[in-house]
Amino acid sequence: MRVQEIPEGDVAAVVQTGPGVLELERFAVPAIGPDDALLQVEACGICGTDAETFSGAVPLRYPVIPGHEPVGRIVAIGDRAAARWRIGVGDRVVLQADLGCGRCGGCLRGDQCRVEPGTLGFIPTTRPPSLWGGYAEMLYLPSGAVPHRVPDHVPLRVAALYNALGAGFAWAVHAPGLRYGATVAVLGPGQRGLASVVATRAAGAAFVAVTGLGLRDGHKLALAAELGADAVIDVEQDDPVDRVLAATGGEGVDVVVDTTPHATGPVLDALRMVRTGGTVVLGGLKGAGHRVDGFPVDDVALRRLRLVGVRAVDHRSFAHAVRLLERPPAALAAMHTHHFGLDRAADAVRCLTDPSKDAIAITIEPGA
Repeated sequence: MRVQEIPEGDVAAVVQTGPGVLELERFAVPAIGPDDALLQVEACGICGTDAETFSGAVPLRYPVIPGHEPVGRIVAIGDRAAARWRIGVGDRVVLQADLGCGRCGGCLRGDQCRVEPGTLGFIPTTRPPSLWGGYAEMLYLPSGAVPHRVPDHVPLRVAALYNALGAGFAWAVHAPGLRYGATVAVLGPGQRGLASVVATRAAGAAFVAVTGLGLRDGHKLALAAELGADAVIDVEQDDPVDRVLAATGGEGVDVVVDTTPHATGPVLDALRMVRTGGTVVLGGLKGAGHRVDGFPVDDVALRRLRLVGVRAVDHRSFAHAVRLLERPPAALAAMHTHHFGLDRAADAVRCLTDPSKDAIAITIEPGA
């Protein structure tokens, strides 16, 4: 067993007990065996999923400690876990959200586990040892966790962007099979949209356009340009399809990545601005009951378009994100805009969805 000094007694965690209700509670420090570990949480990123679980739009099995984007240091680890993960006490790591057995077909394919499925931030505290979410001072790592070591020179709040960057690689590079020199349009300049700009540029895209709402997203569109976007399009002022077609000589882009939540209009825009034989990646969830009226089924067939749905982030994409963090683009740190302590977790989630706050990426930091 490899153990650093662990706080005696108990640790604090934020527990969601119902829609819109977060409470601070304390839990015992769990015992660690040869196959698991304990993480001291330094920061936990939040995203749109956190807002949806907080509001009750995505139901949880209460009570639960939210948080699926943790960054922290290993304070205790079993010998077999240390050998398997190639990490030790004191190492800073980030975690993939999905847990599993590591043996079934789902795990081996990079899909959801079929034997012991679980996701950080969604497991009830009634399941021992309770510390299953990132809104806490400590987080338990079972044998099915997948940590990625992050070098110490990476600033904490930059490291906390790992999940968004992982989605950028998964959605905008790996899902469409992006090739060097490809042209791309990213619909929506939120965390995943900006991360898609970074990932496609890192993968060698020759042209990247980003769309957004000028009044609400002006600061995000400006940051998109700093991160490498060739064209930023205010859809309140310009027709995004016309702008993209004009920039590509009327041909359209090779790949369109729709990251916009709730709105269905961008799906139709994506089909109109992608070239014949191109790929449209659908990543922005629209919500139950939403349908795309006027969906051009025949056009999809006749133009040989490929539609790809994406949800989570695979191991390869996380690895590429962490590799990029070792030498991040100069403007990447600007994606982080706010941080809050555990006692203000509800304020953190509300900040993310408040247009007046100009929020992009937010962290909850137990030590703040």
